[in-house]
Amino acid sequence: MISRKRLVVNADDFGFTPDVNRGIVAAHREGILTASTLMANGDAFDDAVRLARDTPTLDVGCHLVLISGRSLLPPFARLPASVPALLGALVTGRIRVYDELAAQVRKILAAGLRPTHLDTHKHTHLAPPVLDAVARLAEEFEIRWVRRPFDIPLTAARGGGVWKRATSGSLQALRGRFHRVLARHGCRTTDHFAGFQLTGRFRAPELAQLIRDLPEGVTEFMCHPGYCGDELRGARTRLKESRERELEALVAPEVRAALTEAGVESVNYRALEGGL
Repeated sequence: MISRKRLVVNADDFGFTPDVNRGIVAAHREGILTASTLMANGDAFDDAVRLARDTPTLDVGCHLVLISGRSLLPPFARLPASVPALLGALVTGRIRVYDELAAQVRKILAAGLRPTHLDTHKHTHLAPPVLDAVARLAEEFEIRWVRRPFDIPLTAARGGGVWKRATSGSLQALRGRFHRVLARHGCRTTDHFAGFQLTGRFRAPELAQLIRDLPEGVTEFMCHPGYCGDELRGARTRLKESRERELEALVAPEVRAALTEAGVESVNYRALEGGL
C-alpha cells in the first residue's frame, strides 16, 4: 500500500565544492536524503559525477544556474552575480537563457548521468523567461519533474524571519502562470514544497517537526548539506557552517524516527516516475 504522505529530500548545489559533494553523499548514505541536483558549471562538477556514479541510489537532477559562476557558452563570461543583476540581463536581452541552460543539461547528460528532475539556483525559474526555458527543456529532454518553489505554511517552517515569510508569501502570486506553463509542456511537480524558510537555520528538532506536520501527498524538502572545509570557506556563498548543521539533522536518528512515527514514505523522483 502506497503511503498517503511521501517525501523527497533533495539537496541543492551538488558540484559546488568537494566538501559540499561529500556532505550530500553522506546525507544520502547515512541519513534521509534521497536526491540532489547537480551544478553543471560548478567547480567540483567532475568530483560530483564520480560520486554519483559510485552512489547509484542517489537520484540526480539538474541544478540550473543563471547566477554566479561562469557561463558554459563562449566566451565563457561570468554569469550575473545576483538576482537583480539577472533580472536586468533578462530585460536587456544580455543573457541567452535557453541556450545557457540547454548547455548545462547537455553537459550532465554527456557525463553519462540520466537526470530525473530540474530546479534552479536561487529559484530563478520564478521569472517568466526562465520558467519558459526550463519548461521547454523539461519537455525536450524528457526530464518531467520540475521544482515548485512555493513553501507550505508548516509550523516548523514558521519563524524564518519576517523577510523570509513575506518573500515566501509573495511567491504565491506567481503560482497561476507557473503551473499553466508547466502543464503546457507536460511537466510534473510535487504536491508540496518546503525548505525555503528553513534554509540555513534548521536542526534535527525542526526537521522532525516538519516531517510530523507534512500534509498528504508528495512533498519535496530542499536542503543544503555539506562539510565546511577549506574549499567551502573560500567560496562565495552565505551557507557555510549551516551546511554542517543541516547534515547533522539529516542523519539524526530522531529525524528518521519521525518518518516512521508519521507514516511518511521516503522516495525519490525515479520512484515517483515509476508510479510507486
